[in-house]
Amino acid sequence: MKLYHKESKFRVLISLLMLLIIIVAMASAIGSANIKVLDVYRVILSKMPIINKYINVENITDAQFAIIWNVRLPRVILGMMVGASLSVAGVSFQGLLKNPMADPYILGVSSGAALGATIAIISKFEYVKYGFSSITLAAFIGAIVAVFIVYNIGKINNKLSTNTLLLAGVAVGQFFTAIMSFLMVFNSNDMSRIIYWTMGSLSGKGWNPVKTLSIPILLTIVVLIYYSKELNILLTGDETAKSMGVNVERTKQIILVLGTLLTSLVVSVSGIIGFVGLIIPHITRIIFGPDHRILIPSSAMVGAIFMIVTDTISRTLISPVEIPVGIITAMFGGPFFIYLLRSKKKMM
Repeated sequence: MKLYHKESKFRVLISLLMLLIIIVAMASAIGSANIKVLDVYRVILSKMPIINKYINVENITDAQFAIIWNVRLPRVILGMMVGASLSVAGVSFQGLLKNPMADPYILGVSSGAALGATIAIISKFEYVKYGFSSITLAAFIGAIVAVFIVYNIGKINNKLSTNTLLLAGVAVGQFFTAIMSFLMVFNSNDMSRIIYWTMGSLSGKGWNPVKTLSIPILLTIVVLIYYSKELNILLTGDETAKSMGVNVERTKQIILVLGTLLTSLVVSVSGIIGFVGLIIPHITRIIFGPDHRILIPSSAMVGAIFMIVTDTISRTLISPVEIPVGIITAMFGGPFFIYLLRSKKKMM
């Protein structure tokens, strides 16, 4: 049951955007160092052209300024990007595959990324350029290779079969996971690093990933929003979609490529963070309905909020020890997802 009317879509999105802005500031203020939320806004505004000359930051110490701008804020913004990307990819794949259990990793993206990262870790070939390490690059390549294999298996007579695609994704994912496990057995010294990467983390990334990935991620989400009408029509079935003028195969390929690109970009930086791309589309669908024109942008913002909150919990719950954020998303997401399903069942 959707809780909004068509004429209020814009107000819903604006409300979510305002909430996101508040959450960003609050998360940037939370930590061992005592920082006020208003100081976070002042630091952000002081970095903006034209506005900065009207902002007084004299009462903020250099240490506080550095903590906000160099440590917490880039991490929060990266979390926002990761949450939005995984949620939008989840929405897109669920619509494309007509499967409510589809998530961004269904096509082997996570397994390919994990195998790529594992190879980079055990090879000891490490370098960092523009804030990206060899592990990041290897994970991205592994994710793309996995989906390329799945895509070619899923094509039948130059048509994309969603059922075959799902089965191929499961098979390739299991195969890549088996290879990763095999490599871990013979490289036990690196096992803890590999496991930690597969649990997901946003720690110590800095501004470089934010600057590099923000434009590709934003453009990809915008294009997927552009295809939201086609996604709505695809839900009626391929034959109906064709009769309504949709180029079904081309649309499927575009959505598949864009969803994979979103997932691969963020997974290569953050590691594997589960449940976000599965539960957020369900939450937004239950609240706002199945229309992808509202579902995609609302999922992006709800996913961003969810990721920021869970990452803040991961770094502050047992400070100074940091819990991998993937553990927090699973612990929070699993029970909440069950609650939503039970609530929806009672309403039917």
